[in-house]
This record gives sequence, C-alpha cells and structure tokens, in this order.
Amino acid sequence: MRIKIPVAAPTLGEEEAEAVADAVRSGRVSSGSRVRAFEEDFSRYVGARHAIAVNTGTAALHVALAALGVGPGDEVILPSLTFISTANVVLYQGATPVLCECDPRDYNVTPQAIEGRISGRTRAVIPVEMNGLPLDYDNILPVAEAAGVPVVVDSAESLGSAYQGRLVGSQGLIHCFSFYPNKTITTGEGGMITTSDDALAARIRMLVNQGQEGRYNHVALGFNYRMTEMQGALGTVQMKRLERNLKAKECIASRYDRAFKTVRGVGLPARPQYATAQSWFMYSVRVKDRDVRDRVASLLAAEGIETRVGFPPIHTQPYYHQNFGFRDGDLPVTLDAWSRKLDIPSWPELPEEQQAEVVEALVTALGKVQS
Repeated sequence: MRIKIPVAAPTLGEEEAEAVADAVRSGRVSSGSRVRAFEEDFSRYVGARHAIAVNTGTAALHVALAALGVGPGDEVILPSLTFISTANVVLYQGATPVLCECDPRDYNVTPQAIEGRISGRTRAVIPVEMNGLPLDYDNILPVAEAAGVPVVVDSAESLGSAYQGRLVGSQGLIHCFSFYPNKTITTGEGGMITTSDDALAARIRMLVNQGQEGRYNHVALGFNYRMTEMQGALGTVQMKRLERNLKAKECIASRYDRAFKTVRGVGLPARPQYATAQSWFMYSVRVKDRDVRDRVASLLAAEGIETRVGFPPIHTQPYYHQNFGFRDGDLPVTLDAWSRKLDIPSWPELPEEQQAEVVEALVTALGKVQS
C-alpha cells in the first residue's frame, strides 16, 4: 500500500538548498566556517558553553564515552527502551551495557531503575529523553552524583524541550543530539555534543578530529567524526525554523490530545509538570496490548497512514540475545510498555485535514479491533 501520510517528514525548502549549494561552490566542504556558525547558534540556543558538531548522533554518543575514558571492564547503565545505538556505543568502547527498566507512563528511565543497577564498575549513565520528553533531572542527577558517575544524556529527540523552564542541553555533564531526517531539525545525518566543561569539550574536539592536537600531531586514538560544511550550512538554516517547527508540533499534539481524550482504549502521552516544553519528536498513543497495536497499525497502513511501533527494546534484539544472554522477559515493564506503544503521524507541515484523517482512521480502527 502506498504511503499517503508518513509518520514523519523533514521541513526543507529553497533556503536550505541554496545554503548547501553555496557551501559546494565555496570549495571548502569540511571543517570550515559553516560548521562553526552552526555550533555557535546551537550552543547559544541550549545554553551550554560548548557545542561540537559531528557526523551522526551515534558518533556523538560514542565520542562522549571515549572522552570520559570508558573502556573494557567498565559498565554503562542505560534503558532498554531506546534506539540500539545507545547500547552499541558502549560496546564500541569494550564496555558492558547494563540495561534497565523505563517508566511505562512516559518511557523515560527512573531514578530507582538507575540506582538499582549501579555497581563498583559503573563508569557512566546514559538516560534517554524518549519522544523528546525531558528527564526528571532533579531526581535523576543526584542518584548519579551520589555514586560519582557522569551522566551523558541521550537528547537525540529533545531539541527544544525544556525542564522547569530551562532548555535541554546543559543539565547533564554531556548532552548528545541527533539531526536525522525525522528530528525537529535535520542535516540529513549529523549530531551535536554540548557541555559546559571546558577541558572535556577540548578533549571531545580532539577525538572527533583523529585525536589531533595541532596538525598531524596525534596524541590519542581518535575518530573521523567531523561534520561537513554542507551539513553545517543546512543546520544553520534549520535553526531558523526550529521555533516554528516546535510550535507546529505542539499544536498537533494538543489537537490529538483533544481528539483522543474521551476515546476508549487510547492512552495519551505524558505531560509532567516539570516538562515546560516538549519537542514532540513522536506523538505516541498507548493501547491495550500488542495484538491491538499491531492490528490497528495494519488497518491504518491499509489506509495509507504510516505508523511506527517505536524502538523494540534492546534486550529483545537477536544480537544482544546471542552475545549477552538477554531474553525478552528480562525487563517485563519495558517490554509491556513498548508492546502497547504506537507512534502516529506528527511533523511540522502535516496538514490539518490529514491530522483529522489520522484521528478518524485511528478511532475507526480501534472500534473494529475492540468490538
């Protein structure tokens, strides 16, 4: 069935095309002024002293752990309900990912889940801001601080979200963002690391550029994680769209909230008081169980409406079964939360008539499945 309404779509226009073309025409396509301008815009926006651009969100997470010296014998705590890259980067460093449960109401990790996994080998914690919902920082950060463990926040989905009136990006020691096409702003691929620690920022910049201090003076095992000038140019233009995109997605989320509030069998996304703004990376409804979710998704697909069941928990993935002995039942709260989660179309330029179509189709599908 042809997709009529995608679950996500980037907002791009002629200004982005012209900015990228200008970068190409300049002849300077890497490590130049456009990337620096993007970094400066980004650091100002989130309120962190430093922003370091990289070529993917995965690279951001990986180099963050490398800069902290995470290595063999170390453990890194992270939720199982996240994209697999959050765990894979731990393996890149030869460390062990320690998976924990999420809160089934908002899909974010809880302080209790982290505390229960801390050991003498814990070297870092990577909490994830699922669907762009900010972490409950005032309760999570003290748990890690008490154990002397640095927090690397996976903020891939939360650009523009705010905790207690303060934009996400400077609460943890390090924040890692993604600019994949389904994010609120995109550079095609790309990522950003933010921190207010001067020494850590300098080390991250060095590692991103092949471990160099000065040209051809390689003082550490580094990586080629540099962002291109074309990506930097695209990012600078996209930053101009950010607030408009955020407002548009909030309008869609509010419209969906109103539409589904009284619909039997639909659970609305969490809106905790501490989250004074949300990026609404995805709008997720909760249904009764996996069977209902999958049948509803199938009915919507037949109407040309794309949905997403979200990231299957990492502990259910074949690679993690085969190599680390995980089993699907290891984290039952997480598995149940994922099994009931369905992402529906929500992107800044989604027309109102298509929003209405999504609502009608979902309500109709639920009526058929639940009857």
